This record gives sequence, structure tokens and C-alpha cells, in this order.
Amino acid sequence: MSANKYSSVRIISGSKRGSKIHFESEPGLRPSGDRVRELLFSWLQTSVVGCTCLDMFAGSGALGFEASSRGAATVCMLEMNRSVVTTLNENIDRLRFDNITVLAADALQAATYQLLPNNDSQFDLIFIDPPFADGLHQSAIELVQHQQLLRPGGFVYVETARRAGELIVPAAWELHREKIAGDVQVRLYRTIAAE
Repeated sequence: MSANKYSSVRIISGSKRGSKIHFESEPGLRPSGDRVRELLFSWLQTSVVGCTCLDMFAGSGALGFEASSRGAATVCMLEMNRSVVTTLNENIDRLRFDNITVLAADALQAATYQLLPNNDSQFDLIFIDPPFADGLHQSAIELVQHQQLLRPGGFVYVETARRAGELIVPAAWELHREKIAGDVQVRLYRTIAAE
């Protein structure tokens, strides 16, 4: 891989700790930094183990790879850019992840969710971290709610620019944790579990 075309981040913890994830230097592709990932997964603690995970805007795949390394049962990554999809699959093969599926699909198209592997229609953990400049966060939140993609008691992680403003979330989503880390604001919501 060309040093000019590709960058890399390391998986922080779990079975693939220290492994490098390579990603293309594409406009808007901004992996969640080590500090932010460490914060998120410290919030989640053991909730990752055995969970089903959806990474709606995979990009580098840093969040999904980290979740898999830390014990997620399955990870589904959605990514529109075909070149980025190729790189994600190369990382999966090189690092021997056997529980990650990548779909070359638009996360904001309802039809995408009919393509999910193993008839997964609901997830325990969903990552919403699109390119900041595209302003897709609110649309993604609305789609998660409309498609009922989140299991009761599940988590949704949303990463935005620091000055992105407030998000409108469903009444069943309780803000579990939030923090400003440098230029980003991170929020972790948890849905109210069924009685």
C-alpha cells in the first residue's frame, strides 16, 4: 500500500489489539481518534461482548473493527464509496476478522436494510459517525427510529463536530453519556428496555 494514498490507525484493545487498520486518504474520511474510541468503549464496558453492531458510515472502519476486537458477535459496516469498501475488505482479510460484513450501500436508503446478512433487522449497538460536512446525523437518527433498527436496551453512538448543535432524538433514547473531546462532541444514547 502506498504511504501517500493510505493512512492507518491501531486497534486499541481486544483480540486484535495493536493491529493496524489501513484506510484511504479520502475527503471527509476521518477515523475516530484513539482518545474518542477509548472513551466510547470505556462507557460501553462489557456491553460490547456478544452484541450485534451496525456501523452506518464505516469509512476507515475504526469503530467497527474496535467493536469486533472487543468481542462483538457480528459487525455490519455500510459504506457508499466502492474504493473504501475494497480497503475495508482488505483489512478484514488481512487481519482475519470472521464476524464483519461490509455492504456497499447507502446508509440512508431504507432498502439497504433488506440486504442485511443473517436477517439481522435489529442491533444492540449502532454507530452514527458520517462525514461532518455532509450534515447526515439527523437523517440517520430518524432512519434508525423509522426502520426500528435498535433493540430495546441497545446503544446508539453519535459523533458530531463540536459546534454541530443539538440533535433531536426519539423519546425512548436516553442520553447515557456525552463529552466534548477536542473538535468533536460524542454522545451515547441508550434505549429504554422493554418491561
